[in-house]
Amino acid sequence: MANNDILMNPNELVRFLQKAARDFTRDDIVRFVEAKEISMINFRYAAEDGKLKTLNFVPYSREHLISILTAGERVDGSSLFSFVESGSSDLYVIPRYRTAFLNPFSDTPALEILCSFYNKDGKPLESSPEYILMKAYSRFTKKTGLRIKAFGELEYYIKSFHDNLYPLVDQKGYHQSKPFAKFEDLRIEALEYCARAGIKIKYGHSEVGSFTKKGEDFEQHEIEFLPVEPDEAVDQLLISKWILRMLGYEYGVEVSFAPKITVGKAGSGMHIHMMLEKEGRNIMIEDGSLGSTARKMIAGVLDMSKALTAFGNTIPTSYLRLVPHQEAPTNICWGDRNRSVLIRVPLGWNGTMNMIRDVNPADNTEFHDMPSKQTVELRSPDGSADIYKLFAGLVVAIERGLELPDALSRAEKLYVDYNIFSSEGKARGKKLESLPASCWESAECLLAKRDVFEKDGVFPAGVIDNVVKRLQAFDDKGLSEKLYNKQEEIGALVKQFLHCS
Repeated sequence: MANNDILMNPNELVRFLQKAARDFTRDDIVRFVEAKEISMINFRYAAEDGKLKTLNFVPYSREHLISILTAGERVDGSSLFSFVESGSSDLYVIPRYRTAFLNPFSDTPALEILCSFYNKDGKPLESSPEYILMKAYSRFTKKTGLRIKAFGELEYYIKSFHDNLYPLVDQKGYHQSKPFAKFEDLRIEALEYCARAGIKIKYGHSEVGSFTKKGEDFEQHEIEFLPVEPDEAVDQLLISKWILRMLGYEYGVEVSFAPKITVGKAGSGMHIHMMLEKEGRNIMIEDGSLGSTARKMIAGVLDMSKALTAFGNTIPTSYLRLVPHQEAPTNICWGDRNRSVLIRVPLGWNGTMNMIRDVNPADNTEFHDMPSKQTVELRSPDGSADIYKLFAGLVVAIERGLELPDALSRAEKLYVDYNIFSSEGKARGKKLESLPASCWESAECLLAKRDVFEKDGVFPAGVIDNVVKRLQAFDDKGLSEKLYNKQEEIGALVKQFLHCS
């Protein structure tokens, strides 16, 4: 990492240690704790419900601190994961030093570190979410020689008492500024805290779906990140969710990532952007357009898309969002700059660097072509997603696309250049397959593709069984039809899942 990158890095550990987070060692953490008089060490780890759990330590000596950072600690796995039996439930949580950051909320100086799970033999827990992702990505890089960079778009609602000053305009919240976006300050504070935690932020803004209902304001916002390796992309989402909820608690408002807040209004998605790199270079574009490798990648994700909802859309209200005209996809297809499709190819600044000269004619700087920023965007996942399994599933799907002999013809057949929800689109799209309409259907789709996920032990069979069991337990087949025009029942369901993972 260059000196200028260190000086501008918002993460205080990076600036103090003068090295990139990926190079942090135990001794680095000890040196920082001593120099900054850190009095609390907090281990954080995601359990089955997708929320970060906490184990607090108060180091009383250097030796105690070294012990904590070296050996980790023992936890009750059966209380964290339903697949761990109480008779042999002990697990180790081991800190990943690169994830360390200062807690922005603590009254006393506290250091946060994300952890991984290990079993009684000191081996990675085969069924733990972060290890499933590691297995998937390790196999992918070895087989293909490529790297995946990815990031999420984290949409969320802020629920507060109605404010008569500068009232919200129904479904017109996109990029509104304060005072028309009442909680811009909360979002900006979140961006600052996320950056200090080592998260690479692209931008933040208010989103479309703001509205007022029964004396309460519902204001939608979004934070979007920069492309990083899949495991770091998961860390970004986990930590950002925690920061936003903590800020909501301090502001006295509710922050929700739920896929649906009320009927008839845009829900919150968690769109995932992906790109492929070779030797550090984006390879999505060939001869000025989306290349064959990128199209194979799309074919693989489309092929697995029904099953991926088992990881990306995990609660009944997920399927109240995946309906026509609600800013969410319903059919399995892809297209360029098309927000009605399942996979969208957004603008990627390919060959457009001259725009800056047009806007700034007095600037004589020589602008050279920048590396391509081209990604493809999966638009089905939402805030209920089991993020580790979702990203692991996407890695598996991308690898599958690169290996399918007919991937390019599949991609060609599923390309659309029209709005799926228009009258023309409905007529032309009758041959397109649909996404699952319930958790129950999602479970069936996962079972149909389980052999792909379980290959080489990436997803243990027990994990797939557990996901299927949890989805089927909702018993929500045909739920949308049953709830049609039943506002009170929909409201009760939305409330039940307001604080999903």
